[in-house]
Amino acid sequence: MECDLVIVGAGPTGLYATYYAGFRGLSVAVVDSLPELGGQVTAMYPEKPIFDVAGFPNVKGRDLVDGLVQQASSAGATYLLERTATSLDHRPGPDGGVTLTLDDGSVVEAKAMIVTAGIGKFSPRPLPAGEGWLGRGMEFFVPGFDPYADRDVVIVGGGDSAFDWAINLEPIARSVTLVHRRDAFRAHARTVEQVRASSVEILTKAQVTALLGGDGPDGPLEKVEIDVDGEQVVRPAQAVIAALGFVADLGPLQEWGIETRKRHLVVDAAMRTNLERVFAAGDITEYDGKVRLIATGFGEAATAVNNAAVVIDPSAHVFPGHSSEG
Repeated sequence: MECDLVIVGAGPTGLYATYYAGFRGLSVAVVDSLPELGGQVTAMYPEKPIFDVAGFPNVKGRDLVDGLVQQASSAGATYLLERTATSLDHRPGPDGGVTLTLDDGSVVEAKAMIVTAGIGKFSPRPLPAGEGWLGRGMEFFVPGFDPYADRDVVIVGGGDSAFDWAINLEPIARSVTLVHRRDAFRAHARTVEQVRASSVEILTKAQVTALLGGDGPDGPLEKVEIDVDGEQVVRPAQAVIAALGFVADLGPLQEWGIETRKRHLVVDAAMRTNLERVFAAGDITEYDGKVRLIATGFGEAATAVNNAAVVIDPSAHVFPGHSSEG
């Protein structure tokens, strides 16, 4: 297919870039390896409250994505989901463009490209004791809280996701136990204090050593064994959430000739990469003073689209005026 602008990544930054490209009158295609729009927010924490988006004191991840999808619908974009961009043919010059080949063999011809791929493709870090239990009582992500009502839940991890899920599950679960291998946490200090003040049991210097079920090897999960500083304890559990973080991989992006630094794409103030007609925005970018927030990604998306618009049509202006102007 052919379009003015191809966006690689359909997370919040990519969705806002899609809206803004439509506002600039550009035709848009959006590529993402996930089956749904929203990127990591949809895949990992759709029910998590987000507090740092301007204008929203508290917005759930799912609701934020729904709003962004509705906003982006005005662009009439073509969404190419469950497809990974595998190769890039970059042609500089006034009549240049980009050819993006996807893993299903389809090809996108565009006049410019914006990479908004977050941290790239990601996969959860495994819980060694949980081998064979995925989907049978153990999960890596929490797409919704209702299935955990009146259940004993064990959460493994010490980061923001682990503590956020502990806070949200504590009012509805029968019990919540948080297990972490160290006595220090990576989560925000305020969140840690909230969990400490709740009924959540926190076990530190601890690790889950076994998941145990009833009714034979394929029976439902009933309890977990935990080593707490050398002492073996058992906790009831019908659900285990392994919130151990994830491994990020830029994948084929690393072979496209874009300058990288610490697995991020280096950009200038206009969100340009070292390749002409190739821009980037959001968490995947790197520059002096970079702050990785959703709010930052929105501004970078607008900057990238406005500068790409001039590359696509040299008679255009970088700043098109405000959307509120007639």
